Amino acid sequence: MHAAPPAPAAPRAGLALLTDLYQLTMAFAYWKSGKANLESVFNLFFRKHPFQGGFTLTAGLDDAVAYLRGFRFEESDLAYLATLNGADGRPLFDSAFLDYLRTLRFACDVDAMPEGTVAFPHQPLLRVQGPILQAQLVETALLNLINFQSLISTKAARVCQAAQGDPVVEFGLRRAQGIDGALSATRAAYIGGCSATSNVLGGKLFGIPPRGTHAHSWVLSWENELDAFDAYAKAMPNNCIFLVDTFDSLAGVRHALEVGRRLRQRGHELAGIRLDSGDLAYLSIEARKLLDAAGFEAAVIMASNDLDEHLITSLKQQGAKINAWGVGTRLVTAFDQPALGGVYKLSAIRQPGGDWEPRLKLSEQGAKTTTPGILQVRRFQNAGEFVGDALYDLNHPPQGRVVIVDPLDSTRRKRFPRESSSEELLVPILRRGELVAPLPELEAIRERAQRQLASLNPGIRRFSNPHQYPAGLESGLHDLKTQLVLRARGEAAPS
Repeated sequence: MHAAPPAPAAPRAGLALLTDLYQLTMAFAYWKSGKANLESVFNLFFRKHPFQGGFTLTAGLDDAVAYLRGFRFEESDLAYLATLNGADGRPLFDSAFLDYLRTLRFACDVDAMPEGTVAFPHQPLLRVQGPILQAQLVETALLNLINFQSLISTKAARVCQAAQGDPVVEFGLRRAQGIDGALSATRAAYIGGCSATSNVLGGKLFGIPPRGTHAHSWVLSWENELDAFDAYAKAMPNNCIFLVDTFDSLAGVRHALEVGRRLRQRGHELAGIRLDSGDLAYLSIEARKLLDAAGFEAAVIMASNDLDEHLITSLKQQGAKINAWGVGTRLVTAFDQPALGGVYKLSAIRQPGGDWEPRLKLSEQGAKTTTPGILQVRRFQNAGEFVGDALYDLNHPPQGRVVIVDPLDSTRRKRFPRESSSEELLVPILRRGELVAPLPELEAIRERAQRQLASLNPGIRRFSNPHQYPAGLESGLHDLKTQLVLRARGEAAPS
């Protein structure tokens, strides 16, 4: 039994400088101009699903909350900032500003989609409301923490979907992007559906079952393969999945069977074999015949070797007899799309004692024009299936029957019946920097992810040309955005 994981969202100090320099220069300018406490709203969202898919699975919130709760500048951070100079050779930051940072603590409100939620383009995964200097300073770290884990959890969900219920073990530690990338990927892959990991530190930190047996080097350290398998079985009779492709895969299966018979005589069972090269479809079919004929019907056939959802799907279609999958490089590096294009944009400000003023970034690319307001997402359901999402402004909630407009094509609209059941996706996480309720443990997040994925129409989950899920702007918000776009273009037009 592995140790229980630590409580989630423990404050994580010492990361205030995990940011881009321009966040600090803007913070200094806000402070210098007397705008540090101007109330603001920022939204973290993405514009396009990864992997040409039809959904994205959120992850990383637990680490983001830990970062926010521990946010503070250490003395060594301030000493370093004091050494930075501007183009004129003089200090970049005033000493009084560094004194201000010394006592700064994150005191904004944060609402977010719980981890393991399926999300769609232009929807805020996380909303920060509070003093603009603080909300600005945390942008880079929040994007780092949520972009990567959401990317990997989505990839894992796709891989596990291709495996059709077979266990998938995350094998990516040795090919991951550094230590932190490996640990984050292990956690996110588990949220996405992987059942275990080869990463022992990840197993300890997150309570994920670790799995693994031996490598080719074990076989090569002996005079022959049979002796290697036999010695391993004597050392670890309760952990015998033999890697059979060091020399000849089917000969390796026969050696595994011979050792399996000896194991059985000693009261143990051959757990299975692993194929790591060659024609995995053909070899698994032939290996299954050998295993079954020898009375080892329960032994698993695990495959590895640069697998992803597309190769697993192909192997399934070829009738491969593989029933466990070790997926590494192409999972933890998100090999075919190594980044989720999440962004963090200002959408509203409020002067002291005033009303909220929506803010909008205009772009010649329609997809890059941001949505104004204090945003919330309402998800509609019918008979247990998600049928559409409405993005709306909390200051102007929809009344009566909700109509959504495609943010990229205003002629495409969808109406939801008044009696439709719905839920609000962004839930309170922090109020003035304090956690308002315990965050769920990893196992509960993983279970939520599976429920969320099961509630999507299969056409949205398919890998090729997925159906587009109806996620749009509530009609009132669409009208506001249109007015602001026209106003901005009018102001920008030459006189």
